[in-house]
Amino acid sequence: MVKKMQKPSAAKKVPVQLTGTVKDSAQQIWLAGLGAFTKAQAEGGKVFEALVKEGLSIQRKTQAAAEEKITEATSKMADMATGITSKATGQWDKLENIFEERVAKALNKLGVPSAKDVDALIARIDELNKSVQKLSAKATPSVKTAAPRPAAPKKAPVKAVKAVEDEAKPVVKRAAARKKAVAAPAEATAE
Repeated sequence: MVKKMQKPSAAKKVPVQLTGTVKDSAQQIWLAGLGAFTKAQAEGGKVFEALVKEGLSIQRKTQAAAEEKITEATSKMADMATGITSKATGQWDKLENIFEERVAKALNKLGVPSAKDVDALIARIDELNKSVQKLSAKATPSVKTAAPRPAAPKKAPVKAVKAVEDEAKPVVKRAAARKKAVAAPAEATAE
């Protein structure tokens, strides 16, 4: 059997062309990769710097937001502390008033005069002193009149003063006792 030689056909040329095309494509892909790598290296520093700048910007914004929140929290805590302090002060005032009222009631039951009683007594003593002074001025002769006054009216103011003193003694004693009673609990709490 004899084989005929065939002419080189187009089918054999295609694989040779395809191989060359693939080789050229591979070469171009390789060169493109090298170019991309080189470009990435050159621009990588710039990208890195841009990312650092963006990170700094975000960090500053975050710090500002955190500081704002801290300021808000501090303000709220200060307001709460002020509120609590005012409430506590109010409670202490109420407690103090209750204590003073109870002490005043106890002293009143013991017969110790209150500050109002003492003030009223002082006002009455002042009125009586004025009355005594008026009476003594009438009883003593003035420089203008030459006629002596009778001796009896001189004794009247002295009697009035003694009467006032006698009336005031128990009240003054009660006031002193009250002052002493009030001072004793204060000294005990101070210790």
